[in-house]
Amino acid sequence: MERVKVVIQATDPITYVGLSSYLQQRPEVIVVDQRDEAAVQVLSTERVGPEALARLRNSVAEGGLPTVLMTGELGEGPLLTLVECHVVAILPKNSVTGDQLVDCVVAAASGNGVMPRDVLGTLLRRIKVLQREVLAPNGLSASGLEPREVDVLRLIAEGWGTEEIAKELAYSERTVKNVIFNMTSRLHLRNRAHAVAYALRAGVI
Repeated sequence: MERVKVVIQATDPITYVGLSSYLQQRPEVIVVDQRDEAAVQVLSTERVGPEALARLRNSVAEGGLPTVLMTGELGEGPLLTLVECHVVAILPKNSVTGDQLVDCVVAAASGNGVMPRDVLGTLLRRIKVLQREVLAPNGLSASGLEPREVDVLRLIAEGWGTEEIAKELAYSERTVKNVIFNMTSRLHLRNRAHAVAYALRAGVI
């Protein structure tokens, strides 16, 4: 198995040295100094406060890496922000084992994530609130697609043409074309097939 290149960040120097020393001894990973050389980032912080969030946002601004977060205190506020900042695993700093950390780094490099059950439950509840109180009143979904866009894409996926879709949904053909154009432009999708693939990945059709 190819070793995973990992860059370490910590909000205190002692933790940084300890993590570096431990991970350098593990055959599954290689510790690198530069973020642009790494496949995964490990961030250790006692609490998810302004400093930790600033580090994560800086990482995103520089291209972003899947991040394994070790923290003593997660708090209630920043869960959605953490997801936006490519945090794919959250580990309890005071009780995590070395093997658990390495497993999470390897999983992150493969595109997988590891979240504690309570954190995942809280995150899902907040997404539901976001959908109910912010997105739905504005005719949007968590996928960024409007309900009528989903209707159009569902019919495209079934092989329907513009004229057939217009008749089925009681739209003009011009409206159907405008729905598709506005959607693909807003979401930077190349064509109808790309839009259908996007909707399938989002789980809305």
